[in-house]
Amino acid sequence: MATLLSADNHKPRPNILFILADDLGWKDTGFMGSAFFETPNLDQLASESLVFLQAYAGAANCAPSRACLMTGMQSPRHGIYTVSSSKRGNDVTRKLIPTKNVNILYDKAVTLAELLKDIGYQTCQAGKWHLGNDSRSQGFDRNIGGWTTGSPRGGYFAPWQNPFLENGPEGEYLTDRITTKALEWLKDRDKEKPFFLYLPYYAVHTPLQAKAELIEKYKKKGPRGEVGHPVYAGMVENMDTQIGRVLNYLHETGANENTLIIFSSDNGGIRSISPQDPLRAGKGSYYEGGIRVPMTVSWPGKIEPGTNTDAVVTFVDWLPTLIKLLDHSLPDQPLDGIDFSSVLLNQEPFPSRSIYFHFPIYLQAYNPLRDDGRDPLFRTRPGSVIRKGNWKLHEYFEDGALELYNLSTDIGETRNLTKSFPQITKALYIELKEWRAEQNADVPKDANPDYDPVAAKDFLVKQLNRNEKPVY
Repeated sequence: MATLLSADNHKPRPNILFILADDLGWKDTGFMGSAFFETPNLDQLASESLVFLQAYAGAANCAPSRACLMTGMQSPRHGIYTVSSSKRGNDVTRKLIPTKNVNILYDKAVTLAELLKDIGYQTCQAGKWHLGNDSRSQGFDRNIGGWTTGSPRGGYFAPWQNPFLENGPEGEYLTDRITTKALEWLKDRDKEKPFFLYLPYYAVHTPLQAKAELIEKYKKKGPRGEVGHPVYAGMVENMDTQIGRVLNYLHETGANENTLIIFSSDNGGIRSISPQDPLRAGKGSYYEGGIRVPMTVSWPGKIEPGTNTDAVVTFVDWLPTLIKLLDHSLPDQPLDGIDFSSVLLNQEPFPSRSIYFHFPIYLQAYNPLRDDGRDPLFRTRPGSVIRKGNWKLHEYFEDGALELYNLSTDIGETRNLTKSFPQITKALYIELKEWRAEQNADVPKDANPDYDPVAAKDFLVKQLNRNEKPVY
């Protein structure tokens, strides 16, 4: 077994705390500029951190993004693209037969937790797992509340109907209980060994449920565009409070002095709940609102606090980066991320590279009037995306359409520049196809026999005329 000392052999390997919010929008914290959401603990953490302004999730929805984070591999390699079936939406509206989806991360995939456990880390996952029935099969010593489900089966107030979390008193809030159990684990651990605490809260995923006093607090603050915001805001603030409990424990015990703390969200927020203007769209879309996420990284004495970076990083970069920081060998599996430890430790310029997303399936609309996707029926139809520098190209498989945006001048992706810059469009398209070939990524081509353009149009009219609230 490798030594528990760091590469410089002066300090023990750092503890690692990875806090992952669920469906938290890019701008839904104070440190990212919100004057509505109150997140004092995350704001304080950000002041002690390097803040990434152009960080990307692994995918635009929950399970694939988490699989990318845990394995360092893009979705075509692990096969997880969504939750449940890839045939989302009404049958008559899909032109292609989508690629089949994988629901569970396969056992032979080497995870970040397994690598850390191999070098002596104590590992705990507390919260949402979503990659199988039990995170202990993928390198975690302890599983608190994580299983296959992507949202609280019984809601946020006990009883929770969670086989990996005993019920608390009736009405106890789920985020609070997960935090309490995580703190118990921290207190009971072997203090002579480093820990990896993966804290992926269910919050702020739907159903929208918050404590009554917080709902009233945000109602009094005044409207912010959407009826649901007081509840959502209450969920955000409560999550911040619970994160504060963990951070306070680390400070009180002195463990924070050698703890690497990462905070992020698994994908963008739901646009009809919390728009991320000027970013376009939200969860489930590969426009910026669906994939750009908040991210902070702190490590006392190693990472300069109170700084920002425009380095473009994505979830697949975390495994190679952490393993490099720990002077450990990489796993024997394909890795799609690159080590950005030089950005963390020295704020060196990040090497220019392209980042990619591949989504050969369908995700139906949440709210046709508010999603701001390419069309009202789907947050995403099958396609791929490449970002290189400030240029971003979308390709859609149903009609072969391409969309080119310059994010430096049009972060909202409102002006398609394919006709204005044909050479850039061509070069990015060639690179995108070459990447798919290297990934052996499936591109759906077979026509859906149930597709009916007349029925699809009628369905669209009905959706646009709906008066009821969208179902999340």
